[in-house]
Amino acid sequence: MRHLPTRTAHRRLAGAFTAGVLALAGLSVPAAATPAVYPTAPALDDGLALTPPMGFNNWNSTHCRAEFNEAMVKGIADLFVDKGLKDAGYEYVNLDDCWALPQRNADGKLVPDPVRFPNGIKAVADYVHSKGLKFGIYTSAGTKTCSSVGFPGALGHEYSDARQFADWGVDYLKYDNCNNQGVDAKLRYTTMRDALRAATQETGRPIVYSICEWGQNKPWEWAADVGQLWRTTGDISDNWGSMLSILKQNLPLAPYAGPGHWNDPDMLEVGNGGMTDAEYRTHFSMWSIMAAPLLIGSDLRSASDETFDILGNREVIAVDQDPLGKQGTVVSSEGGRWVVAKEMKDGSRAVALFNETGSAQRITTTAAAVGLPEADAYTLRDLWQHKSYNTAGTISATVPAHGTVLFRVRADDRWAAHPPAVELGLEVGALIEAGRPATLTTTVTGLGRTPAKRVSATLSGPAGWAVRPTSPTTVGVLPTGRSLRTSWEVTAPEGTTTGSYDLTLKATYRSTTGVRAENVVPLRFSVVAAPPPGTSYLSDLPWLSTANGWGPVERDTSNGESAAGDGNPLTVGGTVYAKGLGVHAPSAVEYYTGSACETVTAQVGVDDEEGADGSVAFEIHADGTTVAATGTLTNAQAAQRISADVSGARVVSLVVTDGGDGTTSDHGDWGDAQLTC
Repeated sequence: MRHLPTRTAHRRLAGAFTAGVLALAGLSVPAAATPAVYPTAPALDDGLALTPPMGFNNWNSTHCRAEFNEAMVKGIADLFVDKGLKDAGYEYVNLDDCWALPQRNADGKLVPDPVRFPNGIKAVADYVHSKGLKFGIYTSAGTKTCSSVGFPGALGHEYSDARQFADWGVDYLKYDNCNNQGVDAKLRYTTMRDALRAATQETGRPIVYSICEWGQNKPWEWAADVGQLWRTTGDISDNWGSMLSILKQNLPLAPYAGPGHWNDPDMLEVGNGGMTDAEYRTHFSMWSIMAAPLLIGSDLRSASDETFDILGNREVIAVDQDPLGKQGTVVSSEGGRWVVAKEMKDGSRAVALFNETGSAQRITTTAAAVGLPEADAYTLRDLWQHKSYNTAGTISATVPAHGTVLFRVRADDRWAAHPPAVELGLEVGALIEAGRPATLTTTVTGLGRTPAKRVSATLSGPAGWAVRPTSPTTVGVLPTGRSLRTSWEVTAPEGTTTGSYDLTLKATYRSTTGVRAENVVPLRFSVVAAPPPGTSYLSDLPWLSTANGWGPVERDTSNGESAAGDGNPLTVGGTVYAKGLGVHAPSAVEYYTGSACETVTAQVGVDDEEGADGSVAFEIHADGTTVAATGTLTNAQAAQRISADVSGARVVSLVVTDGGDGTTSDHGDWGDAQLTC
């Protein structure tokens, strides 16, 4: 849940620089740093949470709204059973904030809200238990919880509240960090640990303990003998920038995770509507390879079939729930092309090829690089396509924008039973002007120990698009390392609206034993139009793509960090700009200029709505080359003019970095941003 009183304070927990913005802007991205090794406390020896907890929490979908009530909670429990989620491993149905009345009773006990929970909490817990599931509840390690209403927290009431939870049948406690009165975190969380132990001894009910202090006090270093999981970051939001930032903060903490003690990068947003299905598959894949708790945050009563398909993918869940308990580690991350590998108990490796950039990328590694022993060949299992192939050792795929391909790779003697792997890719072309033929080049590359035979490539586009091959589309035999290259002439119909479109590249082929196989990859293209001649405000022009630290990029208002349109007037140094872009560092906004423009100008700075901590740097890139930069600007400075010569560039990017001190209060304004063509 949202746990801090202001967005500025919330952002201070975000910390990690969003490398996806750098990749989008054409800058290199270093691999995640290995954390310093600290002595950690021994894990609790209580047998709880030996694999990451799986279940549901209402906060991301309902917050404190009226639909959070007894009927909803029971409905989620019913759906766990009816939709097969229980059988897939989900077991906890957890309440978040706002379940209680604002005041304790005369005996100092917590009182359930009689409107939301007319039959009390124990009745709800009993219903959840009747479904063969477990029940969780929420409170805070402070005098009040994190809701703006401020319901009773457990500080000073730990033993009484823990016993009350146990009596109600609670199996899981999320313990937040608001209104903590400055009391030492270790003391507060250890006191509740002891209270839960006492309640368990008195009632016989063990309670999984989720520490939610947002990573402020590095709980991964000290909490292994306090709770079973601990939050490593601030709250997640239902957008790509938030998910990506949290992912990058959690990845370096792999050494601290294991059975009974897990890094928790916050709950799942899958199905809440702020990301695409491809981005939600990435979210689910990366949380699974990080051995993160999988707590569904969407209202399953209105969830789409695709949401259930993502949440119910048992092959991906098996990666998360592997009993060895290893968190995946970063193998490489250059240019926003990530390889993350996780050792599995059976000796295999789960391998995520994750593309954080805004266009399809070839991502490649090897069996040796992910820690597998030398072998003649390997079995390569695609966990989203549910297909197996053989590979001579290369693990590679063209990964769609913001997508993830998740493999499970084994060195075994059964590889020959599978057809050879092939990789589909795009060599040339991603921008198309409507009505004008564009030339694209695709590749089909053999990766198998055995050759692919009778290989055929096809490329298809949206209805009405003309797609014509101009070179061979077939080859009789495709050995390991060889490619079929095909050129295509692609024409989007005159009048096609600018924006993103998918073309589908498909390869069909046969194994040496005659088994038919196919591979399909969507390739995202942008239909573009050159800007009009003369001078235009950039906020009036369509952009190719955006990446933003918090919330969407805003046109003619400041960045509000959440939904589109929630910003304020663009204001820097007391000057208000009616036109411009509002962003939150790190950010990049790309425009197609079609080699037809000359200059970009703007008045830039930190928006006045931010406090003294804001510091950003503005850059203008032309076809990936920096052509203008301001250096670091702070909230104390007036707007600075930035101007760049972009003559001949096809793509211009407006980039904002965090000034080198982390993403704190970094609302950057491109006031009066103009493009002259």
